[in-house]
Amino acid sequence: GVIVQFGGQTAINLAEGLERRGVKVLGTSLQAIDAAEDRDKFERLLDELKVAKPEGASITKLEDAAETAAKIGYPVLVRPSYVIGGSNMEIVYNEAELHHYMEKRVHVRHDHPVLIDQYLTGIEVEVDAISDGETTIIPGIMEHIERAGVHSGDSIAVYPTQTITEECRQQCIEATMQISRALGVKGLINIQFVIHQGKAYVLEVNPRASRTIPFLSKITHVTMANIATKAILGQKLADMGYVSGLLPEPEDVFVKVPVFSFEKLRSVDTLLGPEMKSTGEAIGHDRTLEKALYKGLLASGLSVPQEGAILLTVADKDKAEAMEIAKLFYALGFQLYATEGTSTAVEEAGLPVTTVGKVGSAEQNVISIIENGEVQFVVNTLTSGKQPRSDGFLIRREAVEHGLACLTSLDTAKAIASIIESMTFTAKPVVAGGVLS
Repeated sequence: GVIVQFGGQTAINLAEGLERRGVKVLGTSLQAIDAAEDRDKFERLLDELKVAKPEGASITKLEDAAETAAKIGYPVLVRPSYVIGGSNMEIVYNEAELHHYMEKRVHVRHDHPVLIDQYLTGIEVEVDAISDGETTIIPGIMEHIERAGVHSGDSIAVYPTQTITEECRQQCIEATMQISRALGVKGLINIQFVIHQGKAYVLEVNPRASRTIPFLSKITHVTMANIATKAILGQKLADMGYVSGLLPEPEDVFVKVPVFSFEKLRSVDTLLGPEMKSTGEAIGHDRTLEKALYKGLLASGLSVPQEGAILLTVADKDKAEAMEIAKLFYALGFQLYATEGTSTAVEEAGLPVTTVGKVGSAEQNVISIIENGEVQFVVNTLTSGKQPRSDGFLIRREAVEHGLACLTSLDTAKAIASIIESMTFTAKPVVAGGVLS
């Protein structure tokens, strides 16, 4: 027999051909794999289990895309089925963007339809579990710093969860148990949820090992690949001393921080989205989330200056939220720079700001202040990679090539502000019992 669970999406895609050629697929059955990968079967399964999911549909004809998206309601997440690493996956906000996506990015086929899903904003939660078909154990539940919409491989994952309620955690645990039992999982399963308005929705189920298996195995000391292989080969988890449910969690905090190679890959846009761009990951570990994050970011190659200036250039839809970030950095002593539209929003928020020109303008502009070392962070949420040589692309590339942190997710920017704040306050001398310590 052959184990396909440890080869990522590529191996899962080969399972049908292997079985057709008489090769026995060990562990989770081909039928169960298909039930998780096939959109219609997957939705029917979740409906039968009464497990919440975002509204969505699959289309096999190009002309059905606009009608389906309008029915679901924009924004929508559009992707081909059976994708690897979020390839060709995109969030679209209107019919024009959808038409552009369908014409340029994908070829619709009956056996590989295009999936259109409701895009729910919220905290993304990831669960890795091991099952033998009877007992299902969950070594860990991870919470992402970046909200749903950024590929899980590019998100900062935190273990154990820090902000979601116990009720939502229990919803994730129960859904994992139900899905594992219904599919008859033997081995590993990875499930991604979004917590939207206090409720856990299943985004996707991967009947295989995920990239978080090494991370969880290291920090929990549960040898997940070893245990899963034993389950695949017929051993019972109960005989190994396990009972169904979430395994005990530590008091410490661990973070998985993605590592990018943007400085080596000159044509790649640094904008984070549904399509994975990271090339590795690092681990941070400490007693608090801020300290663990700081260690993880340093290990990933990102510097976290505690003073200086920040450049803000954000899309209209993000301006209100970006002003909260501007206030955080200003309170920490950072000088604020912004492009014209963002600068107006900063001024209206009551903060002092230096306005800089767009790319190519003669006066002080977004590129020159990066080149001259006048800013330490760049926050940019402009248009996605549909126009790869847009101002946003040039700003992001310039920041990367000058070693600056270019933050395209507001959640990451907030997290870094919280790190600097914790370092600023913990660095101050504290008087305890009359003694300066």
